[in-house]
Amino acid sequence: MFYSALNRNKDKKRIAVRLLALKQKLANEVPLKCTTNTLIATWNIREFDNKSYGIRSDECLFYIAEIISHFDIIAVQEVREDLTALKRVMRILGRGNWQYIVSDVSEGKPGNRERMAFIYDTRSVSFASEAGEVVMPAIEVKQGNKTLRYDPAKQLYRTPYMCSFQSRWSKLMLCTVHILYGKDKADNPNRVEEIKLIADLLAKRARSNSTPANLVLLGDFNIYKPKDITMKALTDAGFFIDKSLQKLPQTNTGKKARFYDQIAFLPRNEKLEPTGKAGVFDFYETVYTKADEALYVTEMGASYHTTSAGKPRANKSLYYNTYWRTFQMSDHLPMWVQIRTDFAQEYLENLAKD
Repeated sequence: MFYSALNRNKDKKRIAVRLLALKQKLANEVPLKCTTNTLIATWNIREFDNKSYGIRSDECLFYIAEIISHFDIIAVQEVREDLTALKRVMRILGRGNWQYIVSDVSEGKPGNRERMAFIYDTRSVSFASEAGEVVMPAIEVKQGNKTLRYDPAKQLYRTPYMCSFQSRWSKLMLCTVHILYGKDKADNPNRVEEIKLIADLLAKRARSNSTPANLVLLGDFNIYKPKDITMKALTDAGFFIDKSLQKLPQTNTGKKARFYDQIAFLPRNEKLEPTGKAGVFDFYETVYTKADEALYVTEMGASYHTTSAGKPRANKSLYYNTYWRTFQMSDHLPMWVQIRTDFAQEYLENLAKD
């Protein structure tokens, strides 16, 4: 982490105090990086970066970078077409030790011109040369045993992004998604269909042995509750959610409990062992807290006082809590899980038996 840019910030004292508190909270809740395990995370960073509520400040980018730095690899959803904010975060992390891989934008209104990204610590994770956007295969139309034609398949609105990584002894194939939200109800059929399409395709590849690495499907699935059909679509394909992840609290920051974000596994030819340690990190307990609202009145500008229609804003705290600060940090909380990736002991013991 490069904190030197803080020297030029007029609020450096406040930011330093909160960074120290954030570091302490992370140290208390997230295991230290080590040589035997790998910390995988997923985080939907709200419209990263959208100018609707002003470009993100240096302050929030330091907090975002601090959180990312505590993991070995993190999948990020809602990266926008303009990569300026992402590149600013990478400069804070330090490009000598950190790298990112990013997809192209998803075209069309439902795609929202979003990208998917993986950010990883090169001291523990390396890119294993495979990357691509996941495209659904053409639909074979048959009459008896004869193939009549191939029709274009329905694609996901926001194209999933798949990359292979090597972390110590384990090769991991990570696929990150941002599933369609659609209508505000638990089992939106279009949402179920998207989850089923991507999960079934990846599972089929795994069964054909075309993907020998362990599969990790992670991101924003817009799942409301763990018992919903949307979750069943994921598990029916053969993916499993480790018990350590099943016990976690909601990942959205709104009043309604939503379990939007998930990390699912489909083991292949290599060992895949979650260690039992996982979490959802609530950064709002430390930065941009509800008690901090008065500190940011100037930064929020006229919109804090008046609506877009020019009327006095009746609930300024709602604006701060639900909108402004979520466009600085996010309306999602990062989810993480630790997996074991060093199997040297077993390997040597097996050799010793021969």
